[in-house]
Amino acid sequence: MKSRKTAAAIAATVALGLAATACGSSDSGSGGGHAKADAALTSIVNKTDKKGGTVTYEHASGPDSLDPGNTYYGWVQNFSRLYARALVTFKPAPGKEGLKIVPDLATSLGKATPDAKTWTYHIRKGVKFQDGSVITSKDVKYAIERSFAREALSNGPTYFSTYLKDGDKYKGPYKDKSADGLKSIETPDDSTIVFHLDKPFADMDYLASFSQTAPVPQKADKGASYVQSIVSSGPYKFASYSESRGATLVRNPQWDPKTDPIRKALPDKIKLNFNVQPTTVDEHLLNDTSTADIAGTGLQSKTQPKVITKASEKAKTDDPYAGALQYLALNVHVKPFNNADCRKAVQYVADKADMVDAIGGEVRGDPATTVIPPGVSGYKKFDLYPSAGNKGNVAKAKQYLAKCGKPNGFKTTLTARSDRPDEVTSATQLQQSLKKIGIVADIKTFPSDKYFTDFAGVPDWVHKNNAGMMMMAWGADWPAGFGYIDQIVDGKAIKGSGGTNLMELDDPKINAEIVKGIGTLDTTKRNATWGKVDQMVMENASLVPLFYRKNLLYRPDSAANVTVSQAYLGMYDYALMSSTK
Repeated sequence: MKSRKTAAAIAATVALGLAATACGSSDSGSGGGHAKADAALTSIVNKTDKKGGTVTYEHASGPDSLDPGNTYYGWVQNFSRLYARALVTFKPAPGKEGLKIVPDLATSLGKATPDAKTWTYHIRKGVKFQDGSVITSKDVKYAIERSFAREALSNGPTYFSTYLKDGDKYKGPYKDKSADGLKSIETPDDSTIVFHLDKPFADMDYLASFSQTAPVPQKADKGASYVQSIVSSGPYKFASYSESRGATLVRNPQWDPKTDPIRKALPDKIKLNFNVQPTTVDEHLLNDTSTADIAGTGLQSKTQPKVITKASEKAKTDDPYAGALQYLALNVHVKPFNNADCRKAVQYVADKADMVDAIGGEVRGDPATTVIPPGVSGYKKFDLYPSAGNKGNVAKAKQYLAKCGKPNGFKTTLTARSDRPDEVTSATQLQQSLKKIGIVADIKTFPSDKYFTDFAGVPDWVHKNNAGMMMMAWGADWPAGFGYIDQIVDGKAIKGSGGTNLMELDDPKINAEIVKGIGTLDTTKRNATWGKVDQMVMENASLVPLFYRKNLLYRPDSAANVTVSQAYLGMYDYALMSSTK
């Protein structure tokens, strides 16, 4: 299968989706099978306003947690909007419209002071919990406070503790019993919440879109066991929950559509099944006995040939970018990668086209040339190390090896995660490319759950074991430049253990540009800064982009209101999805 998807081919794919929208086929109310391949990238497939039916989601394992304050998984952030209303959220809409932040529990986006250090939100009036009690700003404050209790709720992101004043000192409401709680969040009245940050942060609305800002009534909070009895603020509530089996959600009679301009809440019931074998998840989709694979990672490689070789089945697929990049980190403290010319030799020799073919072809990814992937605000298309057909340029690579004093190559260690087949396959293919210029890479694999804590994310281990090359993949915490690059290229992300800046890149100019960008309120100027940072990192050459990851999604005929959310890593938008069954 050919993997070299050209710009013209990509444009043609987008045009196909737009054409489907124009002719009305992708909005057909008669079934998802009437739409064309990739139609959900730019339109709503099988569009309907009909209420009723049951949406059934399946997952091969399960979530980190369905507790809105204790989750980091992208699919839970997406799914939780059915029962937890954050201050703001991503607009349930197709294409680039879905990247827009819109008010949810709040009446508007945040109002910032000129220095971007104080942000104010106002809560909609009349919004109620499932027990009928009115939601106030204090419920939102408490929800955020409980996310600081890492001894009980360890899964969620830590941005609030990083950016709120004295956030690093607050230990959460289970340990801090003071009446004021977290002083850097003020609630002067029941409809107002004010955040005081210790540094400028222009992406505050993205932070406010995390499910950690969904209200929690303090009287109902049971710490880690709150997940067993979540109190809904959205259109659905939990009828049942089992950590091993899944959950069933039904309508919340206290939800008032007049207070919620973004949710239609069409299904009568939503079922979520855990621990379903991956191939069985696919079988249920193809047999139209489930609505979607909620993980949003796409069909298994064994299943893909069944759908992409048959026109009627391929028409039910969408192949979006996953907002993620597979890349190679070159550690700047492991010789000879302390020499930029040696790093550039690797940039040139990488055969990205064959690597994409090795993992399954263009349905799995496209050759990458930038740090920030398509679909993330701040993405700028450029290629500092071009080669014909993305096949690598051996002659150019040899020139840079000679410049760095290693004309005959050298030996190094290449790490990868043992339980990620595509990553191991990519490492093996890269190993063959490196041999063309005399670089001998010894591949060592480690399990994902130890990769950062014990190996690749531990500088001492990396240096002692000559691990100059490390396979890595990264997805955006939110679809904007800062949410993508901060944890992988900023010097402050270097840690003694558990680090994700595997290059140990600590360039003062890059660090300063990141600080400048996140303090810039003007969106256009801020996005331009992320494009500049991307180019600076590529000039440094310590990060080798390999491919932009894609997920081949499948929509059964009964799935309705289906559209891909660019904001949620290219999975379907679960706030919109309904079913004709």
